[in-house]
Amino acid sequence: MNRNVTIIGDGLVGSSTAFTLFLSDLVNTIYLIDLNKEKVEGDVLDMMHGVSFVNNKTIKVGEYQDILDSKILIITAGANQKEGETRIDLLNKNIKIFDSILNEVKKYLHDELIVLVVTNPVDLLSYFTYKKLNISSNRVIGSGTVLDSSRLKYLLSLDTKVDAKNIHAYVVGEHGDSEVSVFSLASIGGIKLFDFCKKCNRCARNEKYQKIHNEGKNSAYEIINKKGATFYAIALSCKRIVEAILSDSNSILTISSYINNYIDNNINDIYMSFPAVINYQGVREVLNLNYSIKEKETIIASFSKLNELKNKIKI
Repeated sequence: MNRNVTIIGDGLVGSSTAFTLFLSDLVNTIYLIDLNKEKVEGDVLDMMHGVSFVNNKTIKVGEYQDILDSKILIITAGANQKEGETRIDLLNKNIKIFDSILNEVKKYLHDELIVLVVTNPVDLLSYFTYKKLNISSNRVIGSGTVLDSSRLKYLLSLDTKVDAKNIHAYVVGEHGDSEVSVFSLASIGGIKLFDFCKKCNRCARNEKYQKIHNEGKNSAYEIINKKGATFYAIALSCKRIVEAILSDSNSILTISSYINNYIDNNINDIYMSFPAVINYQGVREVLNLNYSIKEKETIIASFSKLNELKNKIKI
């Protein structure tokens, strides 16, 4: 079984992802690609100096042809949103970067390759990648709201004083300002969150849910204001997705995937995040959950915003 990974982009997210995967027992070889080859050489040397502390693996300065030797291609390259820039400004900038990258990737595509897009806006760039590479949609996925869902679990853990690993909760829709926290289906140790909160009865529940949602949604902005960028937790999210693929585990994660005929055929031809079963072939299936009426309305509104931007993409 191929356990090799190529990463395009050696910025803060790319290098953090490479290091996190370097610690993983599932990955054998990591190829790291960036225009700044000296930076890659430095990162590779820095990590390989610690090879005696991890299970046998290798990280190498990569070239595009190394995609042929890889099961997963992770794309983290791209520009960051600057102050005063709109989302469409960022999208147009990163579409140009992706167009150049994907022209090279197409030369080395093979039938087993899974492409994981991490660069923002991740839903639209995942859609662009799917269309540009013209491969099966199950093989192109975005990091989506895997991190957003983890943030929600963390915040619920703080509030309920229960281990985050024992909390099931999803953030769905766009990875961005219109994302939706699905509180109606959240559970703690098998108990619905709403029932758990009734038992506790120490706060105004609806107000608390909105506060938790806003805190999760805005947490990236807080981190960026404090340290300039987010990269550790997204690297861990990428590691979780990679492990789900390489272990063929059929894990359920809120990755961004190609969506059609979702929520009574209201959501079509888009990349958005919903709970999906992930294995060695990529996306096995997307789960259509029993969302509340309000959640359905908010998810459809999220789709409308994304779709408006998607229609401005030139492919």
